[in-house]
Amino acid sequence: MGRTHSVLIGYLAWIFGFTGAHRFYYGRPVSGTIYFFTLGLLGIGWFIDLFLIPSMNRSCDQRYEPGEVSYDVAWILLAWLGAFGIDRFYLGKVGTGLIELSLAILVPWTFGLSAIPLALFQLYDLWTMNEQISEVNRRIAYTRQAS
Repeated sequence: MGRTHSVLIGYLAWIFGFTGAHRFYYGRPVSGTIYFFTLGLLGIGWFIDLFLIPSMNRSCDQRYEPGEVSYDVAWILLAWLGAFGIDRFYLGKVGTGLIELSLAILVPWTFGLSAIPLALFQLYDLWTMNEQISEVNRRIAYTRQAS
């Protein structure tokens, strides 16, 4: 069993936890969404998570496939440059990365209408990033094993 997620990144995301950031990072999109709309269950859930992060981290190490693609790098790219599709380029998903980049560039010229599909891409990535990374890591491991 390899390491997939970082406790340090988990706590850094926890600082913004009232938005659900650490919950999304640890593969809990439903509670992440609830935290987003309730400001971390009015701060109570956010505070309790301060003590739950180590167990959420261990759970991720058991649930997700470790490998060449770093969960931490992918999540940092999603958080800071995701609107430009940079996280998708990192995962080797060049086609959808180019679509996201194009949508981001078009936002001012489409009077914001391209922001709607761009937001849908972001929501999809927030909900499924860990599974996407696991799949890429499985594919890389399989390819190496086959050759």
